[in-house]
Amino acid sequence: MKILFVASEGLPFSKTGGLADVIEALPRSLAATGHEVCVLLPRYRDTPAVAVAVPSLTISQGDALRFPGIIDGGILHGVHYYFVDDPEYFDRDQLYGTAGKDYPDNAERFSEFARAAIEFCKHVWMPDVIHCHDWQAGLVPVLLRTEYAKDAAVQGLPVVFTIHNMGYQGAFPPDTMKKIGLPDSLFTVEAMEFFGRVNFLKGALIFGDYLTTVSPTYAKEIQTREYGHGLDGVVRDQADRLTGILNGVDYAIWNPEKDKLIAARYSARDLSGKLVCKKNLLEVFGLPQENLNKPLIGIVSRFAGQKGFDLIEEIAPKLLAEDLAMTVLGAGELKYEKFFRELGRAYPGKFAVKIAYDNVLAHKIEAGADVFLMPSRYEPCGLNQIYSLKYGTVPVVRATGGLDDTIEVFDPATGRGTGFKFKEYDGDALLDVIRQALAIFRNEPAVWRGIQTNGMGKDFSWRASAIEYATLYEVARKSRNRTAVPTSNLTRAKLARSFPAASTGKGSHGR
Repeated sequence: MKILFVASEGLPFSKTGGLADVIEALPRSLAATGHEVCVLLPRYRDTPAVAVAVPSLTISQGDALRFPGIIDGGILHGVHYYFVDDPEYFDRDQLYGTAGKDYPDNAERFSEFARAAIEFCKHVWMPDVIHCHDWQAGLVPVLLRTEYAKDAAVQGLPVVFTIHNMGYQGAFPPDTMKKIGLPDSLFTVEAMEFFGRVNFLKGALIFGDYLTTVSPTYAKEIQTREYGHGLDGVVRDQADRLTGILNGVDYAIWNPEKDKLIAARYSARDLSGKLVCKKNLLEVFGLPQENLNKPLIGIVSRFAGQKGFDLIEEIAPKLLAEDLAMTVLGAGELKYEKFFRELGRAYPGKFAVKIAYDNVLAHKIEAGADVFLMPSRYEPCGLNQIYSLKYGTVPVVRATGGLDDTIEVFDPATGRGTGFKFKEYDGDALLDVIRQALAIFRNEPAVWRGIQTNGMGKDFSWRASAIEYATLYEVARKSRNRTAVPTSNLTRAKLARSFPAASTGKGSHGR
């Protein structure tokens, strides 16, 4: 099968979050099973080019025309990479915005990107299915079913759309419709209007052929008011074509037995190298070596309200009164950057933060920390807790989304389990579960080692998930080609057999 991935970021070329990891690993896994896979990304600053595939495409953008090119990025790990090249839109300091604020022309940037993706199919490489990711690619299914609905070259292309995070929707003022050349007929509650704004994610939910999200639990959660971010009614209406497929991880990259970015390699059979990694982590973050025998907590994260940092703020004095050390890596919302810097100044011997996206440091934290902390308000899947399992770094997480799907609570009676979880979104609940983990680390080293090895034995590789996606692509292709009618009239039975819906309950269409 020929599969085109359309996404706004992907390693090794661009990254702000877990989406980039998925866009590297899932295409590679599909290619390894015999599929022909291309990935289309924006060409950001410093993205390399192998050759020019198309010097310029003609893209309508409201009342104007734009002429982005398509750059051939070559083949890496069996996957062919291409880039939409428009320096005015994409040659910028950051991917989506600076100083904690989005670029004001993000709607125009990613409208052009979506149109360029469809033109890419016509002029460079025609896939059997398009797999779009998050709101930045959300206009692809909208355009295919409206503006391109009578274009014989692409009208039969099926679209699978993956929701990586419902909290990011691509919502813009009403005048955006004119700026990006969408008809007023799409600015309705049945299409893209959402409380007076144009919503790219809502359009994708309605016009995509099949929808996925990145864990089974999150597929259920986004159909509720608590986690649906206002679109839960829309998701419930599409529940019979929604499924949750757990993200995998790439153990060729995230494996302490092979990792070239850490101070020493180690395995579940011989954990001695982990202490070397801990020593190195303390050195890199400038913390004293007297912390070597104390529990070391690590965090690698985008700094956003979603991630539970308000809970850490609530318990920080009590947590840092404990005999422990913490290393934190990430960037994002300025208030959390400021908060972590202030903790570093207040507790210089036991708390250190680096404000950055740094892949090498991320590996060092995964290898050197004893505990990995993810107290997220919500977490569609999460990858770092899965990395932590492989590195023998015991996760402490909130029981939500993919965190709940991937971490098994340690049971002292049986010795089974891979980490620690708390349910209520509450600072005291978080502090209690951290203290449970610290007590075992300090007082029961053999039990702690058992928890580590339990986690290191888990397999969350991409292969099983890639097979599920390939099956869904085939369902989408056959359904679209068989019916050649709008998505809302598709026969649902085949998807129901192959992918039971996360919920059969229907709700109001919502806004």
